[in-house]
Amino acid sequence: MGMSGGGNRAVPYINVTPLIDVLLVLLIIFMVVTPLKPSRFKADIPTQRDPTENIQNLKPNPLTLVVSISTDLQIKLNQDSMGSVNDPSALAAKLQQVFQQRKEQRAYKVGMESRSDVPEDQRIEKTVFVKAPRALRYGDVVKVIDAIKGAGASPVGLQVDDLP
Repeated sequence: MGMSGGGNRAVPYINVTPLIDVLLVLLIIFMVVTPLKPSRFKADIPTQRDPTENIQNLKPNPLTLVVSISTDLQIKLNQDSMGSVNDPSALAAKLQQVFQQRKEQRAYKVGMESRSDVPEDQRIEKTVFVKAPRALRYGDVVKVIDAIKGAGASPVGLQVDDLP
């Protein structure tokens, strides 16, 4: 009798007012959170060198640590054999030992020697480069990177090269 739409059937009615309120609350939350997300990825780019400079005469930094992974999954730390990708525990132990020695000898990063406002653990040179051939599986490289980070290295640089 009092229903519209014919017959004895009830007409569905959806109240959208609460849904709009929820939508506005979500919109406000996203507007507040958006400025908090990082807006860039920090990347250290090597400086450009003089093309006339002979690179054969350059001496490597004695604090440089390079972890090389060969195609047969063997790991080397600066030419010293450290086992294989499947068991990088020897590499992690050696890196922890190196970082402890550097802390005792106060081997600081370049430019951090006189920075007393930075904690000593952050001033110690703990940069490690990982050198791997392109044909190597991603998961194998990640195992090594996890072991390196677990030893306390920061930052970890990647150098993807085709090794001979």
